[in-house]
Amino acid sequence: MTSRPIRIAPSILSADFSRLGEEIRALDAAGADYFHVDIMDGHFVPNISFGPSVMQSIRKLTTKPFDVHLMIAPIDPYIAAFAQAGADSITVHAEAGPHLHRSLQAIRALGRRSGVAINPATPLSAIEHVLDDIDLLLVMSINPGFGGQTFIPHAMEKIRQANALVGNRPIELEVDGGVTADNARALAEAGINVFVAGTSILGGNDVTTYAPRIAALRTAASTISA
Repeated sequence: MTSRPIRIAPSILSADFSRLGEEIRALDAAGADYFHVDIMDGHFVPNISFGPSVMQSIRKLTTKPFDVHLMIAPIDPYIAAFAQAGADSITVHAEAGPHLHRSLQAIRALGRRSGVAINPATPLSAIEHVLDDIDLLLVMSINPGFGGQTFIPHAMEKIRQANALVGNRPIELEVDGGVTADNARALAEAGINVFVAGTSILGGNDVTTYAPRIAALRTAASTISA
């Protein structure tokens, strides 16, 4: 169970890109806390999304934080570009480069919140020695690259272990993949406070559904056992 504030972070990867601006405004009005921005390169993950210029164009549409998740390799040459495009936090994968600590230092040097993500098969030991260099730990509960996947069950125990490892450090614990109102309570009890949700919020791309879906996630996450 977490005492950190619950944050709902819609993944704009699930947006209708033919009307991306409208989607951003609708999610903002619907109560999104963060915007989760998935950047994919077709190399580190088997898909391509978009680059910093697109992100910069939508940055002006909201004052909500941009939670940028770089699923790219190499990482370091692109950190500054996404910082300049309006990222508030930048999360890099532990698996994507040989010098994780250096990448996190580069993010902090640009005045952005630093995060590290770990894939389902990556042990928590991979990030144990950078815990004092991060503001956010993202536990992937799917294999990154595509939206609409089902939550991998063993991720729940990994999240519990991650919460114990973080302890009292001021680190947000985030989950990405298969997050729904049905599992949000269990995730919150395991320690999650940032809930990335794509399909469960944006599925169907009907802007009238976004507010009730975000509210359902928030309610479920907030209704945790003592």
